[in-house]
Amino acid sequence: MSSFRRFLLRRFLTFLPTIFGVVFITYLIAYAIPADPARAWAGGEKAKPEVIERLKQYYHFDKPWYEQFYYFLVRLFEGSLISPRTGNTVFADIAARFSVTLQLALFSIFFSVAIGLPLGLLAAYKRDTKIDAAVRILALIGVSMPAFLLGYLLILVFFVQFKAITLAGVPTAKVSITGIPLIDALITLDFDSLSQIVGRYWLPGFVLGFSGAGIIARFVRNSTVEALGADFVEYLHAKGLSPDWVRRHVFKNSLVPIVTIIGLEFGASLSGAPITETIFGLPGLGAYAVQSIYYLDFPAIIGTTFVFAIIYVVTNFVVDIFYAFIDPRVRY
Repeated sequence: MSSFRRFLLRRFLTFLPTIFGVVFITYLIAYAIPADPARAWAGGEKAKPEVIERLKQYYHFDKPWYEQFYYFLVRLFEGSLISPRTGNTVFADIAARFSVTLQLALFSIFFSVAIGLPLGLLAAYKRDTKIDAAVRILALIGVSMPAFLLGYLLILVFFVQFKAITLAGVPTAKVSITGIPLIDALITLDFDSLSQIVGRYWLPGFVLGFSGAGIIARFVRNSTVEALGADFVEYLHAKGLSPDWVRRHVFKNSLVPIVTIIGLEFGASLSGAPITETIFGLPGLGAYAVQSIYYLDFPAIIGTTFVFAIIYVVTNFVVDIFYAFIDPRVRY
């Protein structure tokens, strides 16, 4: 087996206990909550005892915690875990909302990279100047700014004052190919639907991506400064290479931490962004998770946590593959 395949196999094997551990810890936290979910699902204080009892038997709440966890785990992997709040399987609810979160994540990572990458490079090549200080202050503001505060401020400006955005509905493409309206509109050149989708998602995408832009700018700046101080840069200058060629080599050697943070930011965006989705009324995974917690919907909480863990694991796996191509030493 080649070193690259062994590297991928090792990384893949570490993901399985990670996913199991996340689901198990989530279940223990939900189990420790001092509440009666069966009574809450049955209607609260006015719930009929026989309905509560049926719910307890169906979800195995009358069994020890380990038997309950086994039940949830089996139903989870079978795809038959039912949300008592919606009456649908958890994965059906998640699938219906995933396209909303994916589109939000695409807009978010676009703004994060489009803002953070050039600012980070500019700060690195203008280090210890006023430009560098300004970029670092802007990055600090981006990292520190609460999403709800920025979201409401921009809603006040673009929705209340200028009426430039809409906060209602979820635009779809006229023709569904992939099930993701943004991609379908691009494929079919449906510019009318595309403009509606952009108009609905660009502001929440900017709010979600603003913090990521600050993080990316800081990582790009530090990684590039470190690469600029390496010995190979002096060697390239001594060989008489043009500044453009030197910058290409510097950028390639600073890519590993940059790819890491971009991958993590995209994974975080795909994991729901509950605050942003709630503020802008987007029915995505984040809003679904918040509603599930509010209604003590344990099956939905476990299901969304499982999906979030899968997203992070897959994102990290893809990043690791990029590592191996960027720096072959990582394969060993």
